[in-house]
Amino acid sequence: MSPSHPSLVPQPSHCKRLDGTDFVLTAECIIVADPIFKITAQLLAARLCAATSWPLRIATPGEAGEAISRIEFQPAKADSTNPEAYTLKVTAAGVLITASSPAGAFYGCQTLLQLFPPAVFSQALRPDFVLTAPSVEIEDAPRFRWRGVMVDSSRFYQPIEALKKYIDLLSQHKLNVFHWHLVDDQGWRLEIKKYPRLTAIGSKRRETIRGHGTNAFGGDGVPVEGFYTQDEVRELVAYATERHVQILPEIEMPGHVQSAIAAYPEYGLLPEAKPVSCIWGIHETLYNVKPETFAFLKDVLTEVMALFPFEYLHIGGDEAIKPQWEKDPATQARIRELGLKDEHELQSWFIRQIEAFLTQHGRKLVGWDEILEGGLAKSATVMSWRGIEGAVESAKHGNDAIMCPNPFVYFDHYQSEITNEPLCIGGNSPLDKVHGYEPIPAELTSEQARHIIGVQGQLWTEYIPTPGRLEYMSFPRVCALAEVAWCPRERPDFAHFFQRLRTHLRRLDCQDVRYRAPLEYLSS
Repeated sequence: MSPSHPSLVPQPSHCKRLDGTDFVLTAECIIVADPIFKITAQLLAARLCAATSWPLRIATPGEAGEAISRIEFQPAKADSTNPEAYTLKVTAAGVLITASSPAGAFYGCQTLLQLFPPAVFSQALRPDFVLTAPSVEIEDAPRFRWRGVMVDSSRFYQPIEALKKYIDLLSQHKLNVFHWHLVDDQGWRLEIKKYPRLTAIGSKRRETIRGHGTNAFGGDGVPVEGFYTQDEVRELVAYATERHVQILPEIEMPGHVQSAIAAYPEYGLLPEAKPVSCIWGIHETLYNVKPETFAFLKDVLTEVMALFPFEYLHIGGDEAIKPQWEKDPATQARIRELGLKDEHELQSWFIRQIEAFLTQHGRKLVGWDEILEGGLAKSATVMSWRGIEGAVESAKHGNDAIMCPNPFVYFDHYQSEITNEPLCIGGNSPLDKVHGYEPIPAELTSEQARHIIGVQGQLWTEYIPTPGRLEYMSFPRVCALAEVAWCPRERPDFAHFFQRLRTHLRRLDCQDVRYRAPLEYLSS
C-alpha cells in the first residue's frame, strides 16, 4: 500500500488520510477512558507497556487534566443498528476513539494498534522502536454480527494457553465467536461434575490412525487424552469476554457420541459399548431415546450452561446415521408411539426436546444443517456446512442461519494444489478462494437475507494434532475470513487485500504465529 493508505486487516468501511504529522507515542501519554471502556483501556495499556516498558497512566475524563498527549475513549450515542461500530481519529495531538459500546471501543483499539508499526505486537520489549501512527479518520462497523471460527478440541486437545493466544488473534481480527467443539467419537474434553466417567474414560483414546482411511496403515500407538476442568473453562470464558469474543460450546447429539457411550453404555443402543474411537469418519453410535438418556443430557447441558453465558448453545445434529435406531426394537416402538414417520422424524423430535429445554433456560439452539431433516425446530439457528442449501432453506423458513460451507471456509482443507502441503483431510480452500466468498445466497430475497446472521470458518482437527499446526492451518486464511465477515459487500479485491497482508504478516511474526507463507501469490 502507498504511505497514504494504512495496511489494515480487515479493511475499515471508511478511511481518510489527514494532512499533518504523525502521532508519536511517548511515556507521557495518558489513556483517558470513560468507566464503561475501562477494560479496553487496560488491555491497550498492557499491550503498549509490553512493547515499550512504559506503564501509561489510565484516567477518567475528569482526572486527565490538560495532558498534552492522550489516547481517549469517548462514548457515542447508542447505535441500535450496529452497536459494534466505532470512529477513530488520529492526529499529532492524540487519538480519539468513539463508540456506543465497549465492543466498538475495543475494535477501534484493534485498528489503532495496527496503525502503529508491527513491533507493537512484539512479545519482547522493543524500546529501540518509535511507535508512530499516521493521521487518519476512520468510520467503521461490521457487516455481520456473527463472525466466528470453530476449533475442534475433541480429536486433539489444545492447552488453555494455546487457546488464549488463539482468542487473542481472533479478537485482533474483529472476530467475535469462538465455536468450541468439545465432544465427539474420539474424545470428550469437558469436565461434567455429575458424570465423572465422561472424562475419566471418554477423554482418553488408545491411539490414532495413521494416514487417510479408516485403518489402512494401523494406529500410531500414541495415547491421546486431556480435558478442560470447569475452572479452566471459566478462566477461558472470562479471558474471551474481556476481548469481546463469545464462546459457543458444542455438545454433540444424537450422533458423534461414541466417547460418551464408552463412559456410560446405558445411554447407547448396544449390549456392549464400543471404546472411544481411534479412527476418523462417520460412526453409527447414537444415543437411545429413553427418558433416562434425556435426563442425562439435561444434566450435562445444565452444567454446560452454568459455564458458558453465551445465549447460543450448539448441539451438533450432524452425520447421525441411523442403523442402530433402525435395528433397535425399543426405538422402533418409540417411533410408532410418537406417531412419527421414520428415523429422520425421530431425530427432529429428539432435537425439539432439547430445544424446549434450552428455551426454558433462555438459550438458543444451534445445529449443523442436518437438523433440517425431518422438520426444523422452530427457533433453531442452522449452520450451513454442506454448501449453501441449508441456509437457503432455513432462511425461507424464517430461521436464522450462519454460513459455514465446506467449499470455502473449511480451514482443515489444503491451502493449495501443490503436493508438499502437510497432510489434510482433503479439499482445497486457498487464500484467494476464502477471500472471494460471498455469504449471502443470491436466491434469497432481501427479507430472507436478514436471517443470514454471519459467517464462520471451521478447523476440524483430525490432521491438526498440535497448536502450531492449528495456527498454520488458520493463518492467513482467518485474515481473509475477517474481511468477508467485517467488510461491506463491495469490499476491496484480493490484490488489495494481499498488499495489506504483506504488512499484516509482520504483525503475526511479532506474535510468533506459525502461519503458512502465501508464496504462490508473491509473484502476481
